[in-house]
Amino acid sequence: MTFTRRGFICAAVLSTILPYRAQPNPLVLNPIIEGLSHPWGMAFVSNELMLVTEREGKLRAVNLVKGEMSPPISGVPDIYAEGQGGLLDIVLAPDFKTSREVFLSMSEARDGGAATAVYRARLSEDFTRLNNGRVIFRQNIVARGGRHFGSRLVFDRSGYIFVTTGDRGNRSEDAQDPQSHIGKVLRITQNGTAAPDNPQKKGWAPEVWSIGHRNIQGAALHPQTGQLWTVEHGARGGDELNHPEAGKNYGWPFITFGRDYSGAKIGTGTKAEGMEQPVYYWDPSIAPSGMIFVTGARYPNWSGHILVGALAGEHIARLRLDKNRVVDEERLFEGFGRFRAITQSPDGIIYVLTDNARPYGGLYQIPFI
Repeated sequence: MTFTRRGFICAAVLSTILPYRAQPNPLVLNPIIEGLSHPWGMAFVSNELMLVTEREGKLRAVNLVKGEMSPPISGVPDIYAEGQGGLLDIVLAPDFKTSREVFLSMSEARDGGAATAVYRARLSEDFTRLNNGRVIFRQNIVARGGRHFGSRLVFDRSGYIFVTTGDRGNRSEDAQDPQSHIGKVLRITQNGTAAPDNPQKKGWAPEVWSIGHRNIQGAALHPQTGQLWTVEHGARGGDELNHPEAGKNYGWPFITFGRDYSGAKIGTGTKAEGMEQPVYYWDPSIAPSGMIFVTGARYPNWSGHILVGALAGEHIARLRLDKNRVVDEERLFEGFGRFRAITQSPDGIIYVLTDNARPYGGLYQIPFI
């Protein structure tokens, strides 16, 4: 596998412009599985076995040693597979080894359109079926169209689940309405109820953690602090890296560093009282998706750095942090494809998914450096 280099683009952190660096020694991605259709999420069962979702509604087990994938696992719920919607993220319960519980995010058809939902089920011992499945959480606003469902799932250290949702592409004030689940970071229990120590500010729905987000498609916990970090899509520019804090407002659609696809201004500008600034933003847009913090000894030069998949940008952005500030960006595998998801195995190997239709969607391993 090879890749091409693209033109020079700048990225900005608050008022500072940071030119990205192309990798000096090109890396080559190692193919594990090719032939997936718009793969979206993945979760490790062990160092040798993972589960992968395909947006059209299929869940598969992948043997990483043999480079083989299973037939579709049965018991996956009905989904709304239109546009950006479908079967999205997957996480395993912290006690998966004993409970066999898995959690899926998806878009679900409902009266009046579709909405993001979270599904919980028990995976059979032979990896062929989901049993006792049920929807534990449903977004409280239904919208038409197939855009901006989110949706990443992340377990925090208390065993609660962060659920990210999009604004459904309507640019309404729903993302600013703390009673709605549109354009939010939500935090729920494994039964789908609100986490008991959520902000619970006056006028806020009990599930809401933070508001004012456009479309979060990447999320990860900081390995030292346990704090949630996210990446979200802007419009024409204005993609953001944030660490959403409880009870805070991240501005969309009132403030943004991006513009409308027509070139028109969005909102009131880039700053407003009571609204948070991003840790980092991209202009032009790279369309960020999955993200991880690199840990362990297999990639010592990247330890503590953030890797972010870029869909429109067709690369992986490596961000080096100084505390909570991005001080350097390097772009890897430029032109290879649309990078949808990134994860790291229990023994520290990094895997990525490329979001393309069959036969070109694939699972790849980043070689050690």
